[in-house]
Amino acid sequence: MTRKFFALMAVTAMCLTGGTGSAAEPVRVGLLGIDNFGSVAYTEFLNRPHAEGVFEGVRVVAAYPIGSDDYPESDKLVASWKDQLLKMYQSPKDPKDAVPPIEMVDSVEALLAKCDAIMIFSMDGRLHLKQADAVLKAGKRLFISRPLASSPADAVAILKLSEATKTPCWSSSQHRYSTGFSGMRDHPEVGRVIGCDVYGGWAENAPAADQFTRPLHSIETLYTIMGPGVVSVTCVSTPKVESITAVWKDGRVGTYRGIKEGAVKYSATVFGEKGVSTAGIYGHGIPVNGIVPTNDKYVGYEGLAIEIAKFLKGGPTPVSPAETLEIFALIQAAEESKAQGGAVVRLKSLWENAKP
Repeated sequence: MTRKFFALMAVTAMCLTGGTGSAAEPVRVGLLGIDNFGSVAYTEFLNRPHAEGVFEGVRVVAAYPIGSDDYPESDKLVASWKDQLLKMYQSPKDPKDAVPPIEMVDSVEALLAKCDAIMIFSMDGRLHLKQADAVLKAGKRLFISRPLASSPADAVAILKLSEATKTPCWSSSQHRYSTGFSGMRDHPEVGRVIGCDVYGGWAENAPAADQFTRPLHSIETLYTIMGPGVVSVTCVSTPKVESITAVWKDGRVGTYRGIKEGAVKYSATVFGEKGVSTAGIYGHGIPVNGIVPTNDKYVGYEGLAIEIAKFLKGGPTPVSPAETLEIFALIQAAEESKAQGGAVVRLKSLWENAKP
């Protein structure tokens, strides 16, 4: 072989490895706020030693370990999750399995300087707009752990800023990617979904920051199975239940039963052209012949972790801003219906009605 051939091979290798002869550096991810357990749960996936597949090429490298001043036990949660983040994968039996430690920084500016993308894990959704403002204006891709915000106005403001800065941003409940829910949309025993009754917990004594978004886990489950397109909502509230009925533009109907008293479980009943079936329960797979699996692999956070990893590495936003805002509009309409004694309330376009 000629010298010219070897020179060409060397240049090709440099191009493939970023010019250094070593593997390309991973996408550097930062945590802004850590009092939400998601800060630990998703980092465990992203920072796995010898990561392969979707988790290869992305790693949490730094965290700004702040909490939420007005959120109950936030300081205690920060201390606990900070300790776990600092110790994560740092004492393996085989030294080859160690990963670089996560650096704790003391400001948003320091975090942004060290990272290519950010995940917000502040429990108090009222803080998310201010936090997102700094991240999006810096042009860093952003995932915001549920909820996107604590009010429709803040949700619109965050997504409008994302559009204005041309910086992708999204939020989701982990329930959206639980196989037992997502697998019901094309379930072979159900067929095309024509209705769905979702149920889950309703925290009567929720902190002020969480009161508007209390039904978010279950409403996202409803959208996972039914898809977007709600046009009107009614809501009835009693000491035992929060009951929301939504009508889709094609005439389909979905409901949410917010359980205030008695046993609490997160699941649904799905009505389809071919059959009716219970859904799986959170963290488990789809039912087969009506039997819900509970001894299969538990994948509580993994489904959303996969979507986060793909997004942080440059993939598309998994949940559109339009669908996210429709969910906020549904919850807002339910609150208005409840205040009007269960009257029918049509959804408003939060995006179009937002003040400039």
